[in-house]
Amino acid sequence: MEAVQLDIAPTEDRRMHQRVKLSLLGRCMFEDRRECPCQLVDISPGGAAFISPFCGEKGQRVVAYIDQIGRLEGVIVRVTGNGFAMTINASPRKRDKLADILTWLANRHVLNLAEDRRHARRVPRRTESVMELPDGEKVPVQVIDMSLSGAALCTDARPPRGTVVRLGRLGARVVRHFDDGIAIEFMRVMSDAVIEKTIEKDFF
Repeated sequence: MEAVQLDIAPTEDRRMHQRVKLSLLGRCMFEDRRECPCQLVDISPGGAAFISPFCGEKGQRVVAYIDQIGRLEGVIVRVTGNGFAMTINASPRKRDKLADILTWLANRHVLNLAEDRRHARRVPRRTESVMELPDGEKVPVQVIDMSLSGAALCTDARPPRGTVVRLGRLGARVVRHFDDGIAIEFMRVMSDAVIEKTIEKDFF
């Protein structure tokens, strides 16, 4: 099975229309303050579908908190027999981050990836790099070792597990902490030909 890659075109956000099937649990809150459990069925950066015991009404605002994704805000556009579909209201920057998260989640599902060292690890030629945090702050890091699917970083920064960061130009997610730093898993499995250039810090 092929890994999923949600690409963006220069003139059209194609990721808006690429839906990923995911089964994740969460909670939905509706305009009337009713709250209930829900299950995500599929999602794109522009919309999501849920199974829910309470479906709300078309046009109603809804906020969903989904495991491994976080807060989604939008409007119900369709009510089904056992749930509803909603738009996702987000800035272009937040849509990009959501697309990165969905790519990572979809690839873990398709490739049956786990948070382990499933590829051979090595020390890169240049170990200095920069990690960008969700608020845009850039912090210097030292790459202890890396593989095609992740890296161990020496850093004083301790973003919570699950935080989406960037190492050089590569999106990643924090998967664990250790005494001297953190371990991250890349949003997509890289190739030997490009990985070292991708994580280098010369993107300023």
